[in-house]
Amino acid sequence: MPEPKRPLKVFLCHASADKPAVRSLYKRLVADGVDVWLDAESLVAGQNWQVEIPKAICESDVVIVCLSEKSINKEGYVQREIKFALDVADEKPEGTIFIVPAKLEECSVPDRLGMYHWVELFEKDGYERLLRALRLRADKIDATLQIKKNWLPNISSSPKKSVEVKKTIAKKKNLLHQYQR
Repeated sequence: MPEPKRPLKVFLCHASADKPAVRSLYKRLVADGVDVWLDAESLVAGQNWQVEIPKAICESDVVIVCLSEKSINKEGYVQREIKFALDVADEKPEGTIFIVPAKLEECSVPDRLGMYHWVELFEKDGYERLLRALRLRADKIDATLQIKKNWLPNISSSPKKSVEVKKTIAKKKNLLHQYQR
């Protein structure tokens, strides 16, 4: 019997001032079967968020960078999250959908994200365009948008796949360790 597909893992990068709009996006994505990581929902009391956030980015299949006038002009941790996501994206094969800039309102896209095509969530078909990108990524990695499971990596019973997954995890741990220095 074939292994069940795991859900697509998505990290929501955002400024705290955009939390209400991002929480709505979170709920919609969860309803569509996406395994979403949002700090307010995913962090457990007592966890070190400065460790858990980079870890969650590394374990994600896609990082949605939520953009607004507030987020693009804000200094602080959201900028570090974006930088870290860009560093992880640099390790992906060319053409991989990993970073998806998502405009919550009309605003400019920061230069460092300008190479990625963005989605305008405030437009009528914005959410559907986002789902199209997520479906494409899910199909590419044999994930699904219909099953809600935990954040654990999918370790295959196939020795070759298991070795590949272990190598990927080791790379991500190394990148995480470098980032935390």
